[in-house]
Amino acid sequence: MTTPPAPFAPEQPAAPAKKGSALLKKIGGFVVVLIVGVAVKLGLPHLTGDAPVHAEAGECVTVSGPENDPKADTADCSSGKPDLYKVVKVVDNTFDVNKCGDELSALAQQLGSDKFVLCLDEVAPKK
Repeated sequence: MTTPPAPFAPEQPAAPAKKGSALLKKIGGFVVVLIVGVAVKLGLPHLTGDAPVHAEAGECVTVSGPENDPKADTADCSSGKPDLYKVVKVVDNTFDVNKCGDELSALAQQLGSDKFVLCLDEVAPKK
């Protein structure tokens, strides 16, 4: 005994989408992607603490991380932390670490469109 075939029902054509609605969704999606992209580019490093420090002369920073991607964080000059440096001068609009001379350490940084070099003198650790 075989089962009778299901009755044939013609497919209902999908209702045509409104042109204005589809265009609005595309524009809205693009705007959302654009806003998220700008927020990530401009704000995320600051929120996560990964933004470079633009210290001023006289301030102290700790330097950590690998040689090819060092991180500088401001610190109290009397903290005695390891890898503590005092900013002797800041050279703006360059990545040229040679501007600090032979006696100072140098750290090139970029913060947004600002590029600069921190000229650093090591602070003796507390005993």
